Formats: sequence, C-alpha cells, structure tokens
Amino acid sequence: MAIELPKKQAVVVGVGWAGGIVAAELAKAGIEVLGLERGADRTPADFIMQKDEMKYALDHDLMQDLSKETVSFRNDKDMTALPMRQTGSFVLGTDLGGAGIHWNGQAPRFFPYDFEIRTHTIDRYGEDKIEEGITLQDWGITYDELEPYYTKWEKTAGISGEQNEMTPWMSEEYPTPPMKETPAIRLFKDASAELGLHPHQRPSANLSENYTNPDGKTIYQCQFCSFCERFGCDYQAKSDPLITVIPTAVDTGNFEIKTHANVREVAHEDGKAVGVYYIDGNDGQQYYQPADMVILTTYVLNNTRLMLQSGIGQPYDPETEEGVVGKHYCYQIMSGAQGMFEDKQFNLYAGAGALGGGVEDYNGDNFDHSDLDFIHGGVLSLNQTGIRPIETNPVPPDTKSWGSEFKKASTHYFYRTLSIGSQGASMPYRYNYLDLDPTYTDENGDPLLRMTYNFTDQDRKLAAHQAERSEEIMKQMGADIVTQTNQATGDYNIVPYQTTHNTGGTIMGASSETSVVNNYSQVWDCENLFVVGASTFTHNGGNNPTPTVGALAYRAAEGMLEYFENPGILVEDED
Repeated sequence: MAIELPKKQAVVVGVGWAGGIVAAELAKAGIEVLGLERGADRTPADFIMQKDEMKYALDHDLMQDLSKETVSFRNDKDMTALPMRQTGSFVLGTDLGGAGIHWNGQAPRFFPYDFEIRTHTIDRYGEDKIEEGITLQDWGITYDELEPYYTKWEKTAGISGEQNEMTPWMSEEYPTPPMKETPAIRLFKDASAELGLHPHQRPSANLSENYTNPDGKTIYQCQFCSFCERFGCDYQAKSDPLITVIPTAVDTGNFEIKTHANVREVAHEDGKAVGVYYIDGNDGQQYYQPADMVILTTYVLNNTRLMLQSGIGQPYDPETEEGVVGKHYCYQIMSGAQGMFEDKQFNLYAGAGALGGGVEDYNGDNFDHSDLDFIHGGVLSLNQTGIRPIETNPVPPDTKSWGSEFKKASTHYFYRTLSIGSQGASMPYRYNYLDLDPTYTDENGDPLLRMTYNFTDQDRKLAAHQAERSEEIMKQMGADIVTQTNQATGDYNIVPYQTTHNTGGTIMGASSETSVVNNYSQVWDCENLFVVGASTFTHNGGNNPTPTVGALAYRAAEGMLEYFENPGILVEDED
C-alpha cells in the first residue's frame, strides 16, 4: 500500500543536467519543486583526491547496478532478448547529477540541418536519397528557434571554444576562450588544413579559465589531470550539475531533493498526470507523490520505460508503424583511424575530457552527398583526454596480446599512438525501437526495457566513409603505422564500449501522430507531463548530445512556466 504524501506543484524525476536546469528555472520563478533521484546523494567533495582508475573507470562506481536493473537486448525482433549483465557498449549513470557528473565535457551544437533533416535532404537530393526503412522526420523546431537556448546553456556551463565556417552559426561567442593546443592537436589541425579542411579547437566544458556564470556559480580552470570520463572533477573545473544548476535551484529555497527515490509509475487521470509512485530505497516503502506537474528528466532509456510502464501514449509497433512511444531509438556510429609514430613522442598523460581538435567538414550536410550512398556524417576529432595506465596498451596489429612481445610493444607505443575518431550520426530505422520485455523484470518486479537495435546499410556506409577520411588525415600527420577503426562492420555488439550517446524513444515533433512531445517537451497526450532529454531526439546527430539536451531543457522550462500561467493548454510559439 502506497503512503500518500502532501501535494507538490512540480515533481522532477531524475536530477542531472536536464532535471537540474528545469528545477533551477522553475524554482527561481517561485514554483515549489521536488526532485526525485533514485541514486545516492553526491557532492563535489566526494571526488577530492579520488583519481582512482580502478574504482571509477573499470569498476563503474558512478554507474547503475545492473544486478538490480538493466536492459534486455536483441539485434532484431526474431531474436530472444537477453539482459545486459555487465556494463558494455554504453554506461548507465546513477546518483545525484546523473551522467552529467561522469561525462567528458565535449560540448558542440547540432547543426541546423539536423532539426529539419527530412525536409532539407529531400529538397537537396530528392526523396529517393533516403534509404528504405529509414524513418526520417523533422523535429518540429528549427535551429534558429533553439539557438538562444544553446547560448543560455553555454553561459551556464561557461563553455570554452571557438567557431569557424564549418560550425553552426552562433549569436554570441563562447563565454570563455578555447582550451590549449597541444603538440598532438596541432599536428592534427595542421594536417587537416593541408588537406583543405577547416579544423578548430573543440568546445569544452573543461574550462580554459575561471568563470562565474549568470547564476553566480563559479567553475574553475582545468588542470589537465586526465580524469574526466567516468570521474567526478575534484577541481570543480568540469561543468556539471552539482556545481551549477542544482545548487542554483537549492539556493532559491523552493527546491527539495529526495535521493534513493526510484519512480516506478506516473499516475494519470483524464489526460493529466496527477503524481508519481516511487520506492524509497532506504526503507523499501512505496510512496505516492501527488503533483500539479510531472517532469521526466531521467536518462534516455528510463524516460521511455516510465512512459511505457505508466501506459501514457501508444507504444510503437514496427510492423504497422503505428504508435510513438519507443520509436526512433538511435545510437552513434563510431569509426576512425589509429596512428603509431616511430620518431615522435607526445605527453599524452596530460589531458582533459574535451581537449581536442575537430573537423566538421564531413558532418551534417556540410559536404555534397550527391554521389554518396548515405546521408549525414559526423565530426572527426583528435582528443587528448589523457591516457591512464590500466586501460592504455596500444600495440600494432597482429602483436600478441600477452608476454614479452606485448610488453615491449606496449611500452614503446604508449606515448607514440594517436587516434582520430568519428562520431557518426545515427538515423532512425523502422525496426530499431524500445519496448517492455515480456520475460525479464527488475528487483521491484517491473518489466525491463527491451532494446531492439542493429546497424543499417546507412550506418555501415557512413562509418566506412568516415574511417577513410580519418585515415587520410592520419597519414598526412606522418604516422608510420595507420589502422582504420570501425565498430559498424558487422552486427551491433552490445559488449565493447562505444559511447553513452543513446537517443530517442519519446521523440519530439509537430504532430501527436508522429511524436510523443511537442517542441516544448510537453506530452501531446498528457498536457501537464513534460519529458526532457535526449529521448526526445528524432535521430542522433554527428556530435555529442549534451548541449542539445541543455538547450531543450531551457526551452522546456519556459514552456512549463507558460503552462503554470495558463493551465490546460498545449504550449505553442507566439505568432
């Protein structure tokens, strides 16, 4: 029996970047907000002197316990899905701050092309350019409409970066200068320029200098310690929710956080959310939290799962192509090139999560696809994130993976190996989707989320193109041994790590027939329910998703405030 609690004006489910932004904006406007976070409490003090590669990078201290809740996976609908028992292709964060704690800090925007991708592709190349089964659609919002919210997020996070003619247009410059250019990055940028490309220093949430944001929160200068991805920053030099939006919300006096609160269901009546049910991990008791507004800001997969579990919206059916919840699950298509140098050494022990040079010439529709058999592309980048000793053992192809030969080669190439990577865009495919598993359940008896996903011909062709372009740059850099890397040559494998850039499932659009939410992240079928995060992306772009999540969260918060002013409406742009 659930214990009913006093009603709140707004309940935010999941307190990371999206939840923190929404909580801060609502709380600053005087709205009473309760944040429910299923993980533990975290503060910046937890990470002081915690540069422990084994604890965080390998044992995944900041990640979800898959023995209690996981996802099941299959490549196609004729396979039996099995639970993911150990962290593999992507890592699922938990605790206050979410994935915003352990991200690298790479902060590029999506392109104008992304938001009107179907229209633009057809206008330029014709409808036949879109591969059969690729269910491409526009987002229901344009880059120009979203641009002010990108700027707002960048000011909150203090992003360090620079523009050039291949990056999306910006109404204002980045709030802090670009990061340092190391010898390895300079070599990449010089080689790219020699090939007629347009390299730039990548935008970074590892700040180039001390910065105080408009809310009065200070982020400090990066120390290049190399412990960004999968780690919290003990210098408070990587922008994350714990040092920006969450304390901003708390400072208002209108925001309360409950940790160890695992939300299982959104309660709803007559087209409106009325509250949430959650299990308190401290006492195992179930509680019912009534609310005037419910906002789902959990990770991509749990946003979708909660919608399905709560029976809100029509689940997607790939056979009939009817329904929208679970539709358009996308990932990212990784490829690139590795280069080994005999006569050059680089101080790769120093680095930061977003320290790198990038080339956007092969991203979006920046290049002509007329004679190519795929659409979109991805950034090419050389990132100096810092090499850590346990996981870093580069050796040439065909080297034994053990013994004296391996040790000698690994030691020799430790400081002589560079990598260029491409984050290839992922297009939605009819048979790539999310639903509830009919067999497997979590520790509370609720069905796991089932992922059905495989690479398409579009993915494989894009990956091959990007690997070839990466190889060209690496050879121009003078590497003695160059090897292409490509994770999309066969079927998608959920075991080796790729990225945690999962998207889709509660997609955004201009119509309730083709999407779950409108462009304010408001659910078409449940007017006081908002779903915010990368689950609303209709496809995944060729760059990191976090800035777009931040921009959409600021826009969603604006819509929520409009709804509080005028209950009962679907929020729309003013003419």
